[in-house]
Amino acid sequence: MKKWTVGVPDKKTVSALMLGCGVSSLAASALAAKGYSSPESVAERMNTDELSDPFLIKDMQEAADTINSAIENGEKICIYGDYDCDGIMSTVILYSYLMEAGADVTYYIPERSEGYGLNMKAIDKISDGGVTLIVTVDNGISAIPEAEYIYAMDMKLVVTDHHQQGEQLPKAEAVVDPHRHDCFSTFKYMCGAGIALKLVAALDGGDYTMALEQFGDLAAIATVADIVSLTGENRFLVSYGMELINNTDRPALMALKEVCGLSDKSVSTQSIGFGIGPRINAAGRFGSPRAAAELFLCEDYDEAMEAARELDRLNNMRKDTENTIVSEIFSMIDESPDLVRGRVIFLCGKNWHHGVIGIVASRIMEHFGKPCFIASETEGEIRGSARAFGEFSVFGALSACSESLEKFGGHPAAGGFTIKEGKADRFRQLLEKYALENHRTMPVMELKADAPLTPQELNVQNIKGLDLLEPFGTDNEKPLYYMENVQILDIFPLSDGAHSKLRIKLGFTQAEALVFRKSPDELIVSKGDVCDIIASLGVNEYRGTVSPAIIVSGIRPHSFQQSRYFAALSAFEAFLRGEELPKSYYSHMYPQREDVVKIYKSIPDNGICMDTLYIKLNDSNINYCKFCAAAEALRQLGLVTVSCAESKIKRVRVTQKADLGSAPVLVSLKSRLG
Repeated sequence: MKKWTVGVPDKKTVSALMLGCGVSSLAASALAAKGYSSPESVAERMNTDELSDPFLIKDMQEAADTINSAIENGEKICIYGDYDCDGIMSTVILYSYLMEAGADVTYYIPERSEGYGLNMKAIDKISDGGVTLIVTVDNGISAIPEAEYIYAMDMKLVVTDHHQQGEQLPKAEAVVDPHRHDCFSTFKYMCGAGIALKLVAALDGGDYTMALEQFGDLAAIATVADIVSLTGENRFLVSYGMELINNTDRPALMALKEVCGLSDKSVSTQSIGFGIGPRINAAGRFGSPRAAAELFLCEDYDEAMEAARELDRLNNMRKDTENTIVSEIFSMIDESPDLVRGRVIFLCGKNWHHGVIGIVASRIMEHFGKPCFIASETEGEIRGSARAFGEFSVFGALSACSESLEKFGGHPAAGGFTIKEGKADRFRQLLEKYALENHRTMPVMELKADAPLTPQELNVQNIKGLDLLEPFGTDNEKPLYYMENVQILDIFPLSDGAHSKLRIKLGFTQAEALVFRKSPDELIVSKGDVCDIIASLGVNEYRGTVSPAIIVSGIRPHSFQQSRYFAALSAFEAFLRGEELPKSYYSHMYPQREDVVKIYKSIPDNGICMDTLYIKLNDSNINYCKFCAAAEALRQLGLVTVSCAESKIKRVRVTQKADLGSAPVLVSLKSRLG
């Protein structure tokens, strides 16, 4: 369960934005919630209608001059990319332009096994191929020794990148990166493909017309897939590119849209983020990134279709591998629940595919609501990926654990690491030590609503006004709205119970709401209940009838007291870890026999989600600490099973009585009662 927060935008600001920007009340409240205080601030970040002069980026002129000179002199050029979607699109953009310009050009994208960025072996191969100029895309800003080696091999280097600069710049003819400390360009947040597109415009004298027409679609895909800020110039670039994608005659995109089931649908940023982007990334994870590059360089539809099907196959392999690892992790946790009761989750497996453990870390973090470090041991080496949220810093944690690590890197939300031989247990200890010392109260995952929704606002015209905020993405997420005191009139199963449809009443307004990936039995509310909902809004068109579409992100009873819930959960887990709590806590945590019996008898034959069971008990005498202690006692005595995959508790058939007081959790609690 996530902690809910609800924005309450200033009414005067909302009114000013409605008048000054000509937007609906829903759009204005969403803008106000995102921190926009005036029509001018909206115009500055949201209404960009062009890309800034490419030559505003430091060294762009030098980069263009160097490359154009190499073309004129017949020098061999190598574009050096990266194996993710952004790196592949960047490579295709610059390679395609140089080919059309008559350059002697090749490209090199390292395999994932080579690691990110320039490496010495690749430089040797490139040199052996007669290359005299290497141009990086989406990498290179940190390649200090590799750059020196390039010049030692009698080649030259141009760097184009969008990552942060370190203490020094690499040796190069030009280093084009908006994050250079001495670069004063107006927009800093483009991905590698956006920088590549700007370089193409610079090579063409600074005019964007050709660059956007030829490569706006590829830059838009990379911008969405690389999760960079969808504000400023990126909004313009993605909006322009989406038009190209939806009207494409590019064989690669026609083929990819078909395998994604998008041929007859309008492509959105969500379609790219969850459909097109993952298939491009799958090439670098489970095949060769070259396969994705060749797809986008292909000019024959039949060939493109064959290549797109291969990427689809690789993506299915990625999903299968990812699901297999997650299933293994859930089995490990079902066997040893203590693995997820620490402040931080650290899990290590044998031969887990390194191409997906970052995705797995995100899924486990999302499922358990804790910072997550996932590692895989392969041939004696333990490498991992980490994900976190809130104020917990992955990089800070890894820095604190440095004595147990061979190497590490990252930023607050994500990172990678390699553990020294025999130091995995020490790494776990240091992680917990860092978390305890820096976060006595650990951050809780949040579900944030931009603003409350009134019944009067729930109409088609108002909702359609949200279209002006598109495209949605990082820093411009699709708005979520808080609906309070919603009456559940009825609940229906959809897709054989895979999803649920609710008929609801907000004030005097009736509507339908969809809850994906939860059957009616799994919902924590029932017909007739009064609940609160956080949801996104859209428009549903069916047989000529247009109505509001409500997609539920969170639902719970109106009476739910979240502060008590999270405080109780934190206290119970602290007790299980052996942390000292105030004496008074233990008596409030200890369940009586009748409490445990009531909980046990309330479990339906087919099992139930733990949180759903607690909420449906609705017993003021059973606080959440008592509930957790009782459930753990039942599990320890073999009277129930608890599946972490579904957070589901289920009764076990028993043939003899169990001594409730012998459950280790209750023995430990009783010893602390004094």
